[in-house]
Amino acid sequence: MNRVSTLEITSAQLPATHTREAAAALEGLSAKPKFLPSWLFYDEEGSRLFEAITNLPEYYLTAREHSIFSQYAKEMIAAVSEKSDEPISVVELGAGSASKTLVLLDALAAGRGHITYLPVDISESALKAASHNVRSVFSDIEVQPICSEITDEGWLNLPEEGRRLALYIGSSIGNFDPEEAVELLQWLHSQLQPGDALLLGTDMVKDVAPLLLAYNDAAGITARFNKNILARLNRALGADFALEAFTHRAIWNADRSRMEMHLDSKRSQTVQIPALDRSFQFKRGESIHTENSYKFTPEAVEEILSSSGFSLEQSWYDRDQWFGVHLARVIDRETMLDDEAEEAAA
Repeated sequence: MNRVSTLEITSAQLPATHTREAAAALEGLSAKPKFLPSWLFYDEEGSRLFEAITNLPEYYLTAREHSIFSQYAKEMIAAVSEKSDEPISVVELGAGSASKTLVLLDALAAGRGHITYLPVDISESALKAASHNVRSVFSDIEVQPICSEITDEGWLNLPEEGRRLALYIGSSIGNFDPEEAVELLQWLHSQLQPGDALLLGTDMVKDVAPLLLAYNDAAGITARFNKNILARLNRALGADFALEAFTHRAIWNADRSRMEMHLDSKRSQTVQIPALDRSFQFKRGESIHTENSYKFTPEAVEEILSSSGFSLEQSWYDRDQWFGVHLARVIDRETMLDDEAEEAAA
């Protein structure tokens, strides 16, 4: 699910601490063109900055998705499970502070059986916020936080009893290239059982103007968030990135249907990373590619879900169809074959 390294990285090249950051920096900054994986954004400072981004007037995604949940949460939960007394486990990938999830949990808690909420996030501070937010509102919901990068293996151990609902909201699936997104959803599908469901949030294709505004806010919070990836390498690896020597750049790549974030070097410079015992050269204007955010059509949503083994059942949109939340189901093979036979007969 991650980029395949073109380097032979050995443990001898990496420091004893912050090994993961070191491996990512060594691989990405040695590549042509240079890149850094977007999970590096989300240390404590990065998580704080991203929460600030979600409240910006230009960043429509959070508000639009929240409006969908506010209007349709009860309908979504009814579609997920008709049995109000069965236990249900809700696992949320990339939970953040779980602010939008509270609306869904409120709809779910009404007259339901035992509820277990499993927020998953790479940021410990975000998990603490999510756990606190849910526990302070819903004393009867059992919260089991999981600190992990979602592309790691072996972290998910869902309860055996009852229904399972996976949440991957906030358009985070758009941070993966299409092949990686399918691989991630295939893995998630393998962790669920027939009848279990997924609620997937996607940012939809739209006019380019609101996209550019959302990633180039007037307050410069997104630029600070982008540069925090360099600040994290400074803190973790002793690197000497001069943040003022890089410019935040966000562009629309129409050919790939995605927003891209880059950090462009303002001058020719050399960056030292003592933990790697390496230096990295930058030409003036050279870019570090830090994030992609793919935008979807309804057809693309259905394709990515069906390629992952899920069956798309229903979609909900905001008033302008800028954002969508999609309910997909895990169905058993026998049911799938019966449906295909009926379609062929018709």
